Amino acid sequence: MGILKVGHIGKGELSLDYVAYKEALKEQKWHAIEHVNWPGEFPYKPFVNFQIAHTSSHIVLHYAVEEEYVKAQYIRPNESVWEDSCVEFFISFDNKKQYYNFEFNVLGTGLIGFGSSDKDTRVRLEPAVIEQVSTLTTVVNNKGVKTWAIVLLIPVTVFENIGLKSFDGIKADVNFYKCGDALPTPHFISWNKINHATPNFHLPEYFGQVEFA
Repeated sequence: MGILKVGHIGKGELSLDYVAYKEALKEQKWHAIEHVNWPGEFPYKPFVNFQIAHTSSHIVLHYAVEEEYVKAQYIRPNESVWEDSCVEFFISFDNKKQYYNFEFNVLGTGLIGFGSSDKDTRVRLEPAVIEQVSTLTTVVNNKGVKTWAIVLLIPVTVFENIGLKSFDGIKADVNFYKCGDALPTPHFISWNKINHATPNFHLPEYFGQVEFA
């Protein structure tokens, strides 16, 4: 797999308006989250695409989802959002030694962790840090077809413990996911393929690469 290029969309502040984000991202490519890594037990594949861009000081992520069921139970930072209709983004800046996991449900409730793939060493970021991530969501139910979208605006200040100041020219290792552990049809799909016996997103050896312009 090649390197995913992350386009630059300017240094100015973006309006907290979904239409404005769609306009700002209109030149950015869509990428599919489509690997059903455990088809025997979890064959369901919702339709999921994403866009990624940056403004030097922020990563901008836009997910578009169509799925059978939409569940939103958790409302507080660091709750079990992966059980809801959830999208995730994992990123490492040190060649996969440590990584951040961003997990957000359809309400925009977030969980962010940091550390190595040894789960005993991972820590959750403080709620005040998680709430630095601005989110916008939309949900549409049209004749039983449920679609939703979420924009995440992730500031560089979230990465303060590694001293990151800007995304300009940075290379990183990443993966993007869609899950819903407690939905009627649980699913665990990824952008970059995972070759592991059981569902597990915390496997940086299967991350792909991105390069910020």
